[in-house]
Amino acid sequence: MVKLYLCVSPIAVVAIAIMLIGGQNLEAIANSQSSIEDKAEPTLQIEAGYAKYGNYIGSTPIDSQSVEFSQRIVKDIEIRFTNNKDQLLDDKGQPIKGRTQKDFIISLLKLKPGQVFREDLLEADLQRLRRLESFNEVNVYRQEDDKSVNLIYEIKERGFPSLIFGGGSNEDVGLYGRVGYKDENISGLNDKLDTTVQISGKDVQFNGQFTSRYRSEEPNRLGYSIRGFRSRNISGTFNEDIKLSNGDRVREGRFGGSVGLLRDFDEWNTALSLNYTRISLRDQAYDVVQVDRLGSPLSVSGTGIDDLFTLSFAVSRDQRDRRDNPTQGSILTLSTEQAIPIGLGNISSNRLQGDYIQYLPVGWIGNGRATDNPEMLAINLQIGTTIGDFPPADAFNIGGLDSVRGYGYGKVASGRSYGLASVEYRFPIFQSIGGVLFTDLASDFGSGKTVLGEPGVLRDKPGSGFGYGLGLRVNSTFGLIRGDLGISNQGEVRFEVTTGQRF
Repeated sequence: MVKLYLCVSPIAVVAIAIMLIGGQNLEAIANSQSSIEDKAEPTLQIEAGYAKYGNYIGSTPIDSQSVEFSQRIVKDIEIRFTNNKDQLLDDKGQPIKGRTQKDFIISLLKLKPGQVFREDLLEADLQRLRRLESFNEVNVYRQEDDKSVNLIYEIKERGFPSLIFGGGSNEDVGLYGRVGYKDENISGLNDKLDTTVQISGKDVQFNGQFTSRYRSEEPNRLGYSIRGFRSRNISGTFNEDIKLSNGDRVREGRFGGSVGLLRDFDEWNTALSLNYTRISLRDQAYDVVQVDRLGSPLSVSGTGIDDLFTLSFAVSRDQRDRRDNPTQGSILTLSTEQAIPIGLGNISSNRLQGDYIQYLPVGWIGNGRATDNPEMLAINLQIGTTIGDFPPADAFNIGGLDSVRGYGYGKVASGRSYGLASVEYRFPIFQSIGGVLFTDLASDFGSGKTVLGEPGVLRDKPGSGFGYGLGLRVNSTFGLIRGDLGISNQGEVRFEVTTGQRF
């Protein structure tokens, strides 16, 4: 008898129904993230006859019951582009041409010509534009009299498209080379293409995704996303504490793809996707294996290969002041993924996850100066569980540089469920260099014994653990470089370098 587990929250059901029926005409923002009208009171600086909206660090929230409405009307909105030298004109005295279509930018704004001017809507529009990955800097100026206001947006775009070259060596494939291509602003509409190919003497891996975002000016057109991938790594579930009978460590191979539909609903951004992943467990020669040295199964099917056909639904609410290195705000993401019993393993399960991040500006150092690494507390809370049967390689692996620092990847637990809490105090050192004090705490809530073959229990993973330490953040031409020195509660010390913030 085939058992089908389905656990979808009422909110998800309602959101899916609305998505299929088609909702009201709502505003779109970038990169499948939603936006709201932030209620922080802007700081005004008078500059060259204009009022300029600066950063919003330390701003005071506006009381929603006491917002003052101006009787002035927005007369005109002008979009200007600047180059890397903050110049509006090129060497020939011509206006800088941007890649982004101006009509597309104006379509994202809630404060449009002919409407009554409101300070809170202007600030929300500014932050909405700052969340677009294709923009490096956005400022707004205004020219006004007693009856009307002209708004002038000055935008510095990021350097897309970009080619990325890299290489290195790891214990799985040895020496490898990597090339990538990325563009966040295809056709001037913020459509996204991100591809990477990695070649080694043992394997070819790739990951490519194209995303055409939902646009509020075309309410009957859904956004969409297409992805394909192939990867192999040392297993985080079946680590080296118990190897294969031939002495090799377990490798995980994955390939597949997904097709998704995207839609915005006011403050929420949604994605409904059909996904396929084939998970195979292999030895160093990349031959499929069925069991480890103790005879424990590595897959649900018993063949060493499992197929996952899933239907997933995700909803997120983005309240950050900007996407790149935010200074305040939050982002909430909820998802459910239902496995359909097709293919090897005949797997039926439901995977539920929640992820919440809060950025809180602080002034403990007290200098208040603007830097690339603003002073703040950053808090991340995650929770997840899987109902039904699932491949042990798809357990929640806790530990590592993106989980509990001070532990190796998957060294804390491999469970059916998990909870994770991380807190970072971020502070500036120099203009482009920042420091971080952090602590991470996570647990599988005793669920390791419910995973097929009990891989975490047999490998003496503790099931819960915490780490703490300090790190450096360096803003370079290649992006943010992160170095973290973590110490686990078991006394292990690890220093790891990667790119991007932990969250």
